[in-house]
Amino acid sequence: DKSFGWPWYIVIFVGPLVGIAAGWVNGIGLTWLKLPHPFIMTLGTLNIARGLTNLVTNAAPVSGLQPEVRYAGREVYSLGIFDPPAGIPVSVLVVTVSALSLWFFLNRTNVGRHVYAIGGNPQAARVSGVNVDRVLIYVYMICGCFAGIAGLLLAGRTDSGFPNAGIGSELDAIAAVIIGGASFFGGRGTVGGVIAGVLIIGLMRNGLNLNNVSVFWQQILIGVVIIVAVYIDVLRRRAAVRK
Repeated sequence: DKSFGWPWYIVIFVGPLVGIAAGWVNGIGLTWLKLPHPFIMTLGTLNIARGLTNLVTNAAPVSGLQPEVRYAGREVYSLGIFDPPAGIPVSVLVVTVSALSLWFFLNRTNVGRHVYAIGGNPQAARVSGVNVDRVLIYVYMICGCFAGIAGLLLAGRTDSGFPNAGIGSELDAIAAVIIGGASFFGGRGTVGGVIAGVLIIGLMRNGLNLNNVSVFWQQILIGVVIIVAVYIDVLRRRAAVRK
């Protein structure tokens, strides 16, 4: 095991800041290099980040997390009611605040409305005076920030930082977004829908685990869900074009 000995108040900021920096790199790469699809850039930086993580940690888990870091991932905020006392996991509170903040950003700010406009038709948005490149960079930085927060919650829950933690989670994220009603082609989707998609994927995972379904079969099922969800999105898009 490896420990860096950083104080907790630095750790809780470094995670999101590293995510923001990674998002900035993705945004700059896409807007400057003009790559044909975001998957190319993001998959490339994903592998770079994993390689750097293994280099920094020597591929060893980071142990000795402070109680303050573990708090968000493991503790429950007691409501002081019922017997035994009921409560809400702190991680759920963090996700709730994050979701409400993102909802406000998308629905109550000009930049948020520009995000939908760019997703629907980037050329039309550019003609309308929207700085498409700048908004895209903002979007990737926000995504990176939330990824950093998720990493902190995962580290707090497991009481350690594994260099290869979260492998395959990107596929769960894609499945949750598509199931939640967001369009793979952009321009449509809500925060509430994505939360619903996350709950569906989570319940499906938990149900399969409780029934002792092999993790390999779970991977197959998630892959099928992604293909079916994208195909349904394609059908909806075709129907909208016909109208």
